[in-house]
Amino acid sequence: MPKHFLHITDYSKDQLWDILQLAIEIKTKFKKREDYKPFRNQSLAMIFAKPSARTRISFETGFTWMGGHALYLGPNDIGIGKREAVKDIARVVSRYNDMIMARLFSHDHMIELAAYSDSPVVNGLTDYNHPCQIMADALTILEHRGNLDELKVTYMGDGNNIVHSWLQLASKLPMHFVCCGPEGFEPDDKTVKMVEDSGISTFEISHNPASAVDGADVIYTDVWASMGQKDEAEEREKLFADYQVNEALMASTGKDTLFMHCLPAERGREVADEVMEAPYSIVFDEAENRMHAQNAIMVSLLK
Repeated sequence: MPKHFLHITDYSKDQLWDILQLAIEIKTKFKKREDYKPFRNQSLAMIFAKPSARTRISFETGFTWMGGHALYLGPNDIGIGKREAVKDIARVVSRYNDMIMARLFSHDHMIELAAYSDSPVVNGLTDYNHPCQIMADALTILEHRGNLDELKVTYMGDGNNIVHSWLQLASKLPMHFVCCGPEGFEPDDKTVKMVEDSGISTFEISHNPASAVDGADVIYTDVWASMGQKDEAEEREKLFADYQVNEALMASTGKDTLFMHCLPAERGREVADEVMEAPYSIVFDEAENRMHAQNAIMVSLLK
């Protein structure tokens, strides 16, 4: 296994499957409340430049349940790349802690943190990617479908960090991935090329919601304006209005389609309230699986 968990593409297909299988095993132990303590007498430093409820709760709860101590370090505790150089923070924090989880704005900061850390670093999110979320997504789809075979995923929205990690997964596991949104909001060209060069999956950019969701096994969306983009929220709401996931769109796929959202959701904007509450919505299974997927990632890194 690689030393850090920074990108889906750092791992082979077999290694990703091993993590997913381990997540299933650890989830079973958690549900049975087994005495499972691989992190006894170990500590996790959680660096948050970008706040998040789910990320903190899932990492802190998971690491604590597995016998360790999780230390929260918010924006006022560590001004990463501002008050102090990233490489200095990496060398200090890694001497105190067995593992670091970081949720940052800058992807370059994440790369530098890992380069100078003596302890494994887990990417809890950057503006470029969100690998832990996509591992949780794959786990959730696997639970509901029983497999990831011949998967078609249609993402409604802009080509953001979620899309980049899905594309990285598509370069390792076969699928058809569609990113559907207004022109000018496409994903990173180099990440798209990664999928094309792999020859494993097919990728499509669409501006037509009706055709994009045809035959989709999963429709996925995210907020139209992420943290750091809120000054664009009003303009984005106009541009993305036709790309809302509503009941009519879900009914038009021609098959039993699952709905996913990485949360937090702005109900009535990118997704209708009725879709969030529908039987085909697996959003909260997905949110729960953040913890189980992350637990498996952390156990893999400290083996």
